[in-house]
Amino acid sequence: MPTNVTADYKKAEDAFRKARDPSERLECLREMMRTIPRHKGTEHLQADIKSRIKHLTAELSAPKKGGKRSGPSHVVRPDGAAQLCLLGPPNAGKSSLHSRLTGSRTEIGPYPHTTHLPVPGMHAHEDIHFQLVDLPPVSGDFMEPWLVATLNPADGALLVIDVSDPECLEQIPAIMTKLAEKKIFLHGHWPGLAAEAEAPPGADDPFRLDLPALLIANKSDLDPDPEEVEVLEELLGLDFPALTVSAQTGEGLEALGPFLFRALEIVRVYTKSPGKPPDSDKPFTVRRGDTVLDVARLVHRDLARDLKFARMWGKNVFDGQQTGPEHEVEDGDVVELHL
Repeated sequence: MPTNVTADYKKAEDAFRKARDPSERLECLREMMRTIPRHKGTEHLQADIKSRIKHLTAELSAPKKGGKRSGPSHVVRPDGAAQLCLLGPPNAGKSSLHSRLTGSRTEIGPYPHTTHLPVPGMHAHEDIHFQLVDLPPVSGDFMEPWLVATLNPADGALLVIDVSDPECLEQIPAIMTKLAEKKIFLHGHWPGLAAEAEAPPGADDPFRLDLPALLIANKSDLDPDPEEVEVLEELLGLDFPALTVSAQTGEGLEALGPFLFRALEIVRVYTKSPGKPPDSDKPFTVRRGDTVLDVARLVHRDLARDLKFARMWGKNVFDGQQTGPEHEVEDGDVVELHL
């Protein structure tokens, strides 16, 4: 970060880092532009902010023709408990994997570059869903220029490789290098697996994107050596957690939902109205450490503004216990919000 920035700019930058919705990110960028000090030390950062405002504005408010946008949107609004993007080299089986996990009708073919646009789909785990976004392949020669905007709202990446292809030893470093050129860095530090990998290094660049990654070793049905993934990670110096799967047979895919639930520290909270049973069909999802107030924000912004207290049922409270807005929620809690 440039020196001599104001407290207002730091606040706007922190808000930008935390924002996931594209429209919220755009507002944060505008606030950063409004509050950044105008001196030589911030010239490059000012130019970067202006460029990102321009591109994100075009994504969100492209002119429409005949009721449709004149161009495709590459920003996928987050949905479900978390958003994960599928990355990988050509012919790694990403689209087949995405189709198997979500039931999407994404184009699949035995040739590279069958995916040209982001394809979202929902993967069910118990009573929640994870949003999986299939993306075009990345190689040492080419990466779609809009991929940066698409990855910004993501909570993590699924790095899909063909474990039976010897070229994956060169493909992974090529992908990492291509992403790094755009300030996107994959690492193995997931919130719920903090002891299993080193945290990514801190960075002052507000536009650096650090994404936790899961290595998906696809095509296990082609009978590669069972220890191939461990050898591969050791050779490349990776600390990513890994799953060995087959999009063809479905082998190993049942482990994805439980992994994401644990690694992202998902917390399910059920709401109820006074005198009525809880709504057990569709929980609200937050993260470990989030509070009753965070749940209220998901229900409705006005609720969060006017919230006075809550009554709760769960593991760490007695039935009907009254709590304040800052009380941390646990998985399975039932919350009754009072204004």
